[in-house]
Amino acid sequence: MMRIFTIIILLGLFIFPKAQGQNDQVFAQDVAIVHGKTQNLPEKSIDKIMLQEGKPVILISGEWMSYDGNIWEKYKGKIKEGTTTNYPLPADTKKILSSVEYDEGIVLGCENGLFISDKSKKKFLPLYPQDENYSWNPTYVGALAVDTQGNLWVGMQEGVGKFDGENWKLFTGQEGLPYHNFTCAAAGPDGEVWFGTKKGAIRVKDNYFYYRASRRWLPDDCVNGIVVDEKGTAWIATQKGVSQINTTAMTYEEKADYFINQVEERHNRIGFICQSDLTKQFDITSSRLDISDNDGLYTAMYGSSMAYRYALTGDKKARELAVRSFYACKWLVDITHEPGFPARVIIPIDWRDPVNEQYNQEYNKRHQKTDPFWKDIYPRFPESKDGKYRWKCDTSSDELAGHYFYYGIFYDLVAETEQEKADVRKVVADITDHLIRHGFCLVDYDGKPTRWANFQPEYFNSVWGWEQRGLNSMMMLSFLNVASHVTGDPKYEEVAKMLRDKHDYHINSMHAKEFFPPGNAVPWDNNLCLMSFYGLINYEKDPELQIMYRNALENAWLHISKQKNAFWDGLYGALANSFTEKIETGYFEGKELFSENPLFADAALKQFGKSSMDTKYIEETLQRIPLDLIGYPVDNSHRLDVVMDPTPGQASGMGWRTDSYALPIDERGHVRLDRDAFAIIYSEGNGYAEHEGTFYLLPYYLALYHQLIEK
Repeated sequence: MMRIFTIIILLGLFIFPKAQGQNDQVFAQDVAIVHGKTQNLPEKSIDKIMLQEGKPVILISGEWMSYDGNIWEKYKGKIKEGTTTNYPLPADTKKILSSVEYDEGIVLGCENGLFISDKSKKKFLPLYPQDENYSWNPTYVGALAVDTQGNLWVGMQEGVGKFDGENWKLFTGQEGLPYHNFTCAAAGPDGEVWFGTKKGAIRVKDNYFYYRASRRWLPDDCVNGIVVDEKGTAWIATQKGVSQINTTAMTYEEKADYFINQVEERHNRIGFICQSDLTKQFDITSSRLDISDNDGLYTAMYGSSMAYRYALTGDKKARELAVRSFYACKWLVDITHEPGFPARVIIPIDWRDPVNEQYNQEYNKRHQKTDPFWKDIYPRFPESKDGKYRWKCDTSSDELAGHYFYYGIFYDLVAETEQEKADVRKVVADITDHLIRHGFCLVDYDGKPTRWANFQPEYFNSVWGWEQRGLNSMMMLSFLNVASHVTGDPKYEEVAKMLRDKHDYHINSMHAKEFFPPGNAVPWDNNLCLMSFYGLINYEKDPELQIMYRNALENAWLHISKQKNAFWDGLYGALANSFTEKIETGYFEGKELFSENPLFADAALKQFGKSSMDTKYIEETLQRIPLDLIGYPVDNSHRLDVVMDPTPGQASGMGWRTDSYALPIDERGHVRLDRDAFAIIYSEGNGYAEHEGTFYLLPYYLALYHQLIEK
């Protein structure tokens, strides 16, 4: 089904773009429009596709149809298909699969070879592609094209070849080629070439391969034909219809404006930022607001992005949204049974779903069979005191990480009135005092700890909590640092000192991220870890602890450094560069550090004095986050450029590109930056959910604020 609403927005964005500043970086943004019933196009195989007078024309069920910019209708002109010649091929040559005119002659792709003619087109000689890495006798040469720079491109079973008339450049999976069962090819502008395969389409630009497969890009992955019009739009005929892929110039700010509109229009539920579900698969017009366990976290992330935007631009609308997000998060704390306990979610009392019936005690008992620590609490959505709302209990450490991350940022960058500052101090003190009062855990309305927010030393030293020792120790110290910074109350420093001196929380924090076994290395812990490091390191005053935490930051980040996650990279880069600045401004000079071993400080400062990150991956991910944030099922297990993860104990379906980094975000099965980018097979909602644009906005404004990228 056609994604009408998305298309209207995209066309409006591209037809009426905002004026670009002189320094705004422009990048290519791919946008897919899958044609369907709205365009009078049935879900059937497209037998042929060609350009007639610059417009796409297709053959479907024996009838030629053309696209007038709105709908497909019967083509009334005369089809000019070109001529077919019976070429005099060498003996034993099998079926011709493709052909193209090249250098005043003709190149033929056959089942068992590649042949080029002389200028008379009567004599054909075989071509054997070879370069410094490969030498091929081509088979199943299904795709041929000549680009605008005069290069011959060949798609064959062995891979892709580029021939400039003298030399070959050959590509396999090792060089980034995603797939090789070719069906067609077409040249686009500026040396660009498109290939069709039986599993997706491939765009080649500057020797880099962009893979366009799955319902995000195509109605079906089996491509029957491709044409590229003079604007560079690729029209792709498949077994189930047509896809139109536009490559449009865009700036970071234009993309940010688009996603702010997307969030405000479809992801704002009474001030909370949430994903929406689609009652009809792939149909954005069927969008409705949903709830999740992480309204506080996702609202805090959106508010943080607006806080950075306000700090960078002074934009009043950004400040308004940051303030709204803060008071939404504070409401989660104010609505519950006692001061300082944050709810997961708030919904109106007449919410459409019978939430307490869904999470009844029978559900809890079933859940405990696979998770013995699952909390058996009912109702899971108690009523608010005024009877107007329900709030979800059993709050996790994810929510706390989001709250504390945002409160520090909001206090520093947005809170301007005395009332705003007082409200931040109050909510931070309430949550922190609740944790301290209850022995460093969240305690629910039943008087018992929640499932996932336990920061007690006794828990860490037990068989039940040992694997959470590093992360949760670091998080608790981070919460106390944020509380100390925001409130100015010295008691929080005293509590942190007690946890360090008596229970070694700072030592535990040196291993703040689990790496092995794979089952312990869950992706959302990366969020909690790096978000909490932000408050821990930024507000730490002790130089020895600064050095220890910088060491811990590196240990945590190296494990996720190749995931191409712009948010995690941005958090790491901001903190690593801040540490570098401290060294360069003499912060550690003249201080007696680590008296037991004074050499440790010098060695650590040298080792961690510079960031180990290449910021180009932040830029790549920001640029390639698709504008369409529907979650599509994606299976990349067939790809030639993927190496499956051989780690012992690793779940199936995990891997990375041959360059050792994760696949680009627009080729993965998820767009959320709190998922594992190494998941080769993934479905984020199976086409029944749209995710919020926060996953672009926060890493963008974070990276811009900390000068990791240029606008």
